[in-house]
Amino acid sequence: MAMKIGDPSTRSLDFGSAKEVYSNLPVAALVEHAIRRGEGHLAANGALVATTGKRTGRSAADKFIVRNSATDSLVDWGRINQPFDQEQYDALRARVLEHLQGQEIYALSTYAGADPATRLSIEVWTEYAWHSLFAKQLFIRPTAAELATHIPAFTVISAPHFSAVPLRDGTKSETAVIVDFEHHEVLIAGTEYAGEIKKSIFSVMNFLLPPRRVLPMHCSANVGHAGDVALFFGLSGTGKTSLSSDLDRRLIGDDEHGWGAEGVFNFEGGCYAKCIRLRREDEPQIYDAIRFGAVMENVIVDPATRTPLYDDASLTENTRVAYPLDFVPNATPDGRGGHPRVIFFLTADAFGVLPPIARLTSDQAMYHFLSGYTAKLAGTEVGLGKDPLATFEACFGAPFLPLPAITYAQMLRDKLNEHKSQVYLLNTGWSGGPFGVGSRIKIGYTRAMICAALEGRLAKAETYTDQRFGLHVPVHIEGVPDQLMHPRETWADQDAYESAARRLAERFVENFEKFGKAAADLAVVGPRL
Repeated sequence: MAMKIGDPSTRSLDFGSAKEVYSNLPVAALVEHAIRRGEGHLAANGALVATTGKRTGRSAADKFIVRNSATDSLVDWGRINQPFDQEQYDALRARVLEHLQGQEIYALSTYAGADPATRLSIEVWTEYAWHSLFAKQLFIRPTAAELATHIPAFTVISAPHFSAVPLRDGTKSETAVIVDFEHHEVLIAGTEYAGEIKKSIFSVMNFLLPPRRVLPMHCSANVGHAGDVALFFGLSGTGKTSLSSDLDRRLIGDDEHGWGAEGVFNFEGGCYAKCIRLRREDEPQIYDAIRFGAVMENVIVDPATRTPLYDDASLTENTRVAYPLDFVPNATPDGRGGHPRVIFFLTADAFGVLPPIARLTSDQAMYHFLSGYTAKLAGTEVGLGKDPLATFEACFGAPFLPLPAITYAQMLRDKLNEHKSQVYLLNTGWSGGPFGVGSRIKIGYTRAMICAALEGRLAKAETYTDQRFGLHVPVHIEGVPDQLMHPRETWADQDAYESAARRLAERFVENFEKFGKAAADLAVVGPRL
């Protein structure tokens, strides 16, 4: 039987031989420790800068779930949810704990989930001070009273300096990210990329919440002055953080949320934003949040002035910053909002084929939610090259979904029907040609389209129907060139457009076949060949 929210962690950790265990240090102390230990240095803006070595993104191929009584009949086993033997896990865990003896260890008590009824208490143990700072800024901090009674329901053990041995440990490389749901643990070894800590807990919440009738979502969320909530679904690099950072709206969260009986709530207490080519004029909330207490990953700084060089991708395109929500002036104080009125599915279309925005019917919303088409941008995972990779990830978060995708899709359908939310497909990718030929749609145009949707102007706007994809595309949006609304007309070679559009449609159709009978009735609203 699967664990429930609130069940205590079933294994204790003995670090009696550790050199020192530091528990729940304040931000300033963690920064001091990180600098003393040579883990990072301060930038001119006051943020701590750390590098993550060989792994500058998530190690998707090295992620496993222990196959045991808690998971055997529930998990959607396969390429994403790879099974790991319990006996091998126990042996690897013992080796990691032995490695941590004699080390300085940092312990952090925290929470995931802003809804008190379903929040998950977490303990994070790591050998890096900056990893503890990262977790402190991204998860929800307990009050002094909560800290005094904090009992972890899930434990994260992070040992970046421990290298697994595949033949001995049953891993695929020196890196392993393993979730044991029966014993309420996450084990991370052989990677310095702090994002694994955050995303492993997201996977945990995706397993625990559906039985509580809460839909876990890979999306950002904000709320207007009238209490109107908007959601932004999309994979890394599609604009969730940037587009939800709106000075005219309050930020609920930038990446992970639940949708329950009372509305939407953030899983986290911070933001994890991309820094590459960051400009204050484009993203002032993110730019101004990078100060003392924030943690920048793999951002190059000028050696003389310590000024961040946000255009420098010499280490990776996936440069990041983590900061708490209280660094955002207009963030909601409790990380909660009502039921969403407008939902955006973000896709960075590398082929330059899809329109910049389209209004979806409820069936189309289900189709595109299950499809999850976008382009993975360079650097967000180990092994990706410089060019974007067109891909389909169910529910815009397949790497973090332990249960079958149809489970989450059916929950979304029920929420849409109950609360009458309007869904839009929003292309934040390319126009006028594919990547390398066309140009990326300007963020100013994208914001204008979002504004029109949020104000209700698109709900009944005049549209035309894209014959290939069956999408209902607005004819005109104030502040957006009319030509942009017709992707074919932005291409110099319109025959090349037709060819690219057909190839993309074929990929949609081929991908959707994997859902079989569970979603067969939705195929009719997909692209036409």
